[in-house]
Amino acid sequence: MTTPREKSEENVSHAFIQSARKFLGEEYLPKIERCLEQLSDEQIWWRPNSDSNSIGNLILHLSGNARQWIICGLGGETDKRQRQTEFDERRIITRAELVTLLRKTVADVDEVLGKFDTLRLLDLYPIQGTEATALSGIFHVTEHFSMHTGQIILLTKMLINRDLVFYDFSTGKPLHTWHGATPLDS
Repeated sequence: MTTPREKSEENVSHAFIQSARKFLGEEYLPKIERCLEQLSDEQIWWRPNSDSNSIGNLILHLSGNARQWIICGLGGETDKRQRQTEFDERRIITRAELVTLLRKTVADVDEVLGKFDTLRLLDLYPIQGTEATALSGIFHVTEHFSMHTGQIILLTKMLINRDLVFYDFSTGKPLHTWHGATPLDS
């Protein structure tokens, strides 16, 4: 029989996982897609200097990281990641290919998290040659996506020299617009 405390802990665990899924699929991915829509393939692979990453490198890195931590670490897939190649890539992979890769990654992560047993959130999993709890793995991927989404937004704004109109404040309340078409040239 489940105690009220256990039920409460299960509800919190479920809410945590649902929040991570929502951030990844409904906030970060659409914002990155909005950025990519504004850029040419060459702009996606532009870098401010040789020690910096391009948006393309960041997308490869986000995909590699999420696959390693969630799909392989929690989902049990074989980890074939070669992390450094994400940063070493210099050829132009098209916007369409990058969008497809990132959408597939987020969908695969969402599938693993959707099936994840909330009672195993504190269990240890082999990730990046060490052991991490599922909670820390999910938290890591979510905050990692947040950080690099911010970098992609900043680089995009630098390249296109305009706001990406993620929010509409015309009603006095911030309404997010990254899911729908927004006239960006007005």
